Amino acid sequence: MSKFNKLAIGFGLSATLLTSGCATQNIQTYQNTTPTLDMHEFFSGQIEGWGMFQGRNGEVKKRFYVDIDATHEGDDVIVLNEKFSWADGSKSQRIWRLTEQSDGRWIGTAGDVVGEATGDVVGNTLHWDYVLNLPVEDKTYKVNFDDWMYLINDDVMLNRSVMTKFGVELGSVTLSMHRKNTDTQ
Repeated sequence: MSKFNKLAIGFGLSATLLTSGCATQNIQTYQNTTPTLDMHEFFSGQIEGWGMFQGRNGEVKKRFYVDIDATHEGDDVIVLNEKFSWADGSKSQRIWRLTEQSDGRWIGTAGDVVGEATGDVVGNTLHWDYVLNLPVEDKTYKVNFDDWMYLINDDVMLNRSVMTKFGVELGSVTLSMHRKNTDTQ
């Protein structure tokens, strides 16, 4: 095999891997799933969650607990005050403002989110796309999040987010959220 053919095959494989890594599922797949996610209902009151960040090889890099205070401002805005406790003893906070649009889509903002997150709710599923300023040691990187949340029952939601930079997967976050002080089915 010539050097040119090897190079062409290498570029073809690289392009295939990069584009397949960017593929995402279709939110409409969840059109008929239940229970139906009502953002105002689930994100109301106290929610707690347990999660982990895994590198692209699957190794668990960080674990955390999050306490979320979900409040409402009028009929269209949900405020999520997220307080994170990391396994290494560190603490952090993110405050989301989620605003329902007239077409049913959602816009989210937070201090470390670049611009706005955009989200769609279909059936039991919420899909978010956003760019996050992610601090790592003494630098901050802009990373893309492809964030999927699935309502399991009235009180439990599972979340999986994939982080990418330039189309290359950096890792994923898995989170289990539970509404406090309610009866879980």
